[in-house]
Amino acid sequence: MAKKTATKKKTASEKSAKTSSKASGARKGGAAKTARKTVKTSAKKAASPKPAAARRPKGPIWQWSAVDTAAAIRSGAVSAVETVEAHLDRMRAVNPRLNAVVVDLGEEALKAAHAADKRRAKGGDLGLLHGVPITIKENVDYEGRPNFNGVPANKDLIAPSDSPVVRNLKKAGAIVIGLTNTPEFSFRGFTDNPLHGLTLNPWDPDITCGGSSGGAGSAVAAGIGTIAHGNDIGGSLRWPAHCNGVATIKPTQGRIPAFNGSATAERPMLAHLMSAQGPLARHVADVRLALEVMSQRDPRDPWWVPAPLVGPKPKGPLKVALAKIPGDMDVDPHVAAALRQAADHLERGGYRVGEVEVPDINGVWQTWCDIITNETMVMQEAGMLKVTSEDFHKAWNGMKTKASVLDLKAWMQATAARNGHIRAWQLFFEEYPVVLAPTTVKPTPGPRDDTVSAERVQEVFWGGMRFISAINVLGLPGAVVPVAVHDGKPIGVQLIAGRYREDLALDAAAAIEKRAGVLTHRLWETMA
Repeated sequence: MAKKTATKKKTASEKSAKTSSKASGARKGGAAKTARKTVKTSAKKAASPKPAAARRPKGPIWQWSAVDTAAAIRSGAVSAVETVEAHLDRMRAVNPRLNAVVVDLGEEALKAAHAADKRRAKGGDLGLLHGVPITIKENVDYEGRPNFNGVPANKDLIAPSDSPVVRNLKKAGAIVIGLTNTPEFSFRGFTDNPLHGLTLNPWDPDITCGGSSGGAGSAVAAGIGTIAHGNDIGGSLRWPAHCNGVATIKPTQGRIPAFNGSATAERPMLAHLMSAQGPLARHVADVRLALEVMSQRDPRDPWWVPAPLVGPKPKGPLKVALAKIPGDMDVDPHVAAALRQAADHLERGGYRVGEVEVPDINGVWQTWCDIITNETMVMQEAGMLKVTSEDFHKAWNGMKTKASVLDLKAWMQATAARNGHIRAWQLFFEEYPVVLAPTTVKPTPGPRDDTVSAERVQEVFWGGMRFISAINVLGLPGAVVPVAVHDGKPIGVQLIAGRYREDLALDAAAAIEKRAGVLTHRLWETMA
């Protein structure tokens, strides 16, 4: 389906790619225009046309956006081999001190790059990400490799095939250069495990890179790959995006198909309904492009929904609700300033922003905590505790402390209450199609703060990140975009929209990015 998308209709991502590529002059079809020029001699007619518009984007290859990289490879301004080599060089230069990529797939990536260049030379159909280097989180199936998910005991869980998200990315021509780190069972907001060790934040080793997609966030921020795959059941895309100063979208449940053939059992019901696959990238346009590619159908996921990527345009100036923060949340002044700055960027972009109380954010978060904790305790806890570290036990016990212990009737009542919460938010979006909310209201914590005490875990998740995890139980799309840097550390904000309106969340994120800029450029200066 990716090929049909690339060749038969102009999608939102292609429009974005065309706009982005104007700056570099790498315009699709430049070679064809050259070939159609009138020539005066038979010798000229026989000569191979050279694409006059095939100019390289500025800066080192590893710094280019995914949109610009795809356009440059398509136009012939750069080869897939040269592109992959540049990203591998970058990975091997910075990854030893970050530990973001834990499986180096450089050898097979170069083989794929050579094949990509041959395909282009032969005039074959090219996917939206043809030749573009990416990374995959090591908790989805990658054919022929163990799906460790941060746990040494998973060594025998060999993937019989690529997971849907990996398959869709490869179909679009993306080239996987490495697999990124995740905590044990991807169950912490901090990325550390006994198999691969601790992943560091490229901005500052004294703050966490987030989790569970911490390796993905650290890698793409540092310039390793243009797009990083991740997933999110309680903030695992949006939290690392915030910590590492990059953008992301947690899509609506059912938007991107998911399945791991290596799994020994099916996932329980609410784990399906609250989790999502998604991309992290340095540019909002890259997130939009990756979302389009990842969203293609896969029959192995019965929850996949064929919803359009772009919905009806709201009438008049779009109203944004700046979420009122509950009184018991102690808001850091620099986070508050970043939220005000984001609201100002949206106002300047034509949005109407007003501070509004969103529907029962405390109750929504508690419903998320109760459902996921009790489901995990019944279905997974005993097996996980047998094969995990003491740090995992500390973090998990801290998460459980805030949850109510539910019997079967209470659990069924909690899942029923979820429907009421979703309904209330959907009605809220009728008046305010986008909500501007914090990712966390506190400064980014240390790299292992969830192992300090149960009280510290509550401070981080309930006291700081309440607006992140709550969105998972609602199944809503949420984008994160960086806004500011304070004391050398990035601060991002969250844009939440109605079901299957990722386009509205990403539009608002792009309006903020247009004025805030791409913050990783500042990071690279300090890393150099």
